[in-house]
Amino acid sequence: MYHSWNIRRFLRYTAFDLALILAALLLTHAGKQHFAAVDSTGGVTLPILMYHSVTDMPETDYCISPETFRQDLQYLHEHGYKTVSAAELIAYTEGNGSMPSKPIMLTFDDGFYNNMSIALPILEEYDMCAVISIVGVFTDVYAPDAPHNDVYSYLTWDDLRQLQESEHIELGSHTYDMHSNDQRKGCAKLEWESEETYHSILYGDVSLLQSRFQEELQMQPMIFAYPYGFISKESKPVLKECGFRITLTCLEKPNFITRDPSCLYGLSRYNRPGNCSTEQYMSRAISESNR
Repeated sequence: MYHSWNIRRFLRYTAFDLALILAALLLTHAGKQHFAAVDSTGGVTLPILMYHSVTDMPETDYCISPETFRQDLQYLHEHGYKTVSAAELIAYTEGNGSMPSKPIMLTFDDGFYNNMSIALPILEEYDMCAVISIVGVFTDVYAPDAPHNDVYSYLTWDDLRQLQESEHIELGSHTYDMHSNDQRKGCAKLEWESEETYHSILYGDVSLLQSRFQEELQMQPMIFAYPYGFISKESKPVLKECGFRITLTCLEKPNFITRDPSCLYGLSRYNRPGNCSTEQYMSRAISESNR
């Protein structure tokens, strides 16, 4: 009888241990479903995709069709990716909140009207968000004189007011009038410029667009995209002075986001060219980020 009691006690404790192990496995599995895998520093890999124009024209390195864009979002949806906003990234680096298990960020440069007329409805269809970074002079000078044409028009301030109300769009800066690939090389520091001269030029341009945002929309963006990817170390303190918490480059390599807010300066992005299948593009942009 004593022997029988010991066997029953052994079986009871074994069953209890097995139940604890099973519960731990279920909790671990559930965590993987909802939260990003992080290391001891709280870091997580973040691919960032860079779009420009989305319209029914022949595809180029900076223009894709609406169908291509829809296929991209369908791919992300089917593979479990969730878009994150600039605000969510900033909060995460400050120790607040968590990242989804497969975070990804979508960005648009230049501020084309088709970002609102064509891309936004597709974003809404898949419940995804994106950042649109505008060029001030395009909005102030070019947009008012051009009709709302999906092919070549830029966003007006009235358009941006509508976008400001959308939960699927955040607005960013792409400089006021330094979007050039000539002698200026975007907002890079030129060899002949002193740091003082460079600071004055860059601050004057970037703060002007921040002021225009404040005047028109009563807000100032926290995210900045370098024109043509031209960067220089001297730009960082200027951009921080102008209130930017995130800066985007055109370098095509993975990003590792930690609980340190400084990691958000100089984030890399993968340009989305046309004439390339969704599978080809995503295998490069996402596979490289997950290595």
